[in-house]
Amino acid sequence: MKNKKLIKTPIERVDFPEFLKYKEGKVRQIVDLDDKLLIVTTDRISAFDYILKSLIPFKGIVLSMLSLFWFDYFEDEVKNHIISGDIKDFPEVFRDYEPYLLGRSVLVKKAKPLPVECIVRGYLSGSGWKEYLKSGEVCGISLPEGLEESEKLSEPIFTPSTKAEEGHDENITFEKMCDIVGRELGEKIREISISLYLKAHEFAYQKGIIVADTKMEFGIYNGELILIDEIFTPDCSRFWPLSGYEVGKSQVSYDKQFVRDFLLKSNWDRKSVPPPLPDEIVSKTSKKYLEIYKILTGEDILTKFEVLK
Repeated sequence: MKNKKLIKTPIERVDFPEFLKYKEGKVRQIVDLDDKLLIVTTDRISAFDYILKSLIPFKGIVLSMLSLFWFDYFEDEVKNHIISGDIKDFPEVFRDYEPYLLGRSVLVKKAKPLPVECIVRGYLSGSGWKEYLKSGEVCGISLPEGLEESEKLSEPIFTPSTKAEEGHDENITFEKMCDIVGRELGEKIREISISLYLKAHEFAYQKGIIVADTKMEFGIYNGELILIDEIFTPDCSRFWPLSGYEVGKSQVSYDKQFVRDFLLKSNWDRKSVPPPLPDEIVSKTSKKYLEIYKILTGEDILTKFEVLK
C-alpha cells in the first residue's frame, strides 16, 4: 500500500484555474499551453454520440496508460505527439492537481489534426457489417458474397470517416479522403494505418485477444505526419477474447461495445439523453477496461494506485 499513488476516480472533469485555456471533448479536456497541449482523459463514456451521465471508474487511466504503451510499442514505426506522461515534466501549475492527473494525463506536441478518422477493419462487425448487408460493400470497398458477421476478412480494409465536431461521423471512401487531405498523404496514412493494425493484431493475438478493428488519428507537426489522440484502446478498438470467438454472431468484447449493447437492449429511444447506467453495468464496464489493460500490458493498474476517498 505504501508504494501506491493516490488518485481520484471516477472524475467527470478537472476544474482548472480560470487563466488556463482549455476545451472539452466527449471524454477529454485539452489544455492549451501555447506550443504544447495537456490532455486529461476523464472517466466519462460516450455511446451513439451521446455523453452518458454515468462515470466509469479507472476508464480514463486505462485509456491514457494503454495509449502510452502502444505509442511506445510503435515508436520505431511512426512518430507520435507524446512529450511526457510524467507529472514531474508538466508545468508547475499542475502540481497541485496530482491526484486528478496521475495516470490520465499526457503532455503532447501541438499538432494540426487532420479532419479524418482512419479506421482499419480486420473483421466484419459493427457499422461495417450493417453496410455489407445492405450493399455488399464497406465504404466503397466490395467484399465477397456470403460473408458472416464477425468473420475475418482476407486482408484488412481501410475505411476512413469524417471527423464531426457534433453529431455523427460519416463513413467515406478512400478517394473522398484523398480529396480532403491529398493523394500522397492519403496513401501514406492508409499504408501506416494498416501496418500498425497488423502489428497490433499479431501482438494481441499472442495474448489471446483479437483486435477486430480500430480507429486512429493523425496530425501534422513541423511539416511531418504523426500519430495523435489515442491508439488501440477500448474506446477506439474492438477487442474480442480469442477463446470465445465464433463466426456468425456478435462477440463478447473488452470495450465499450458492452455499454452500447446494454443501451440497445434497454427502452432508450436513441433520440433523447440516455438514461444512467445501472451500478452493475458501471462495475462490469470498469472491470473490462482494467482487464484488457492487464492482458495486453501484463500490468495491473490496481496495484499502482490507491483511490482517494
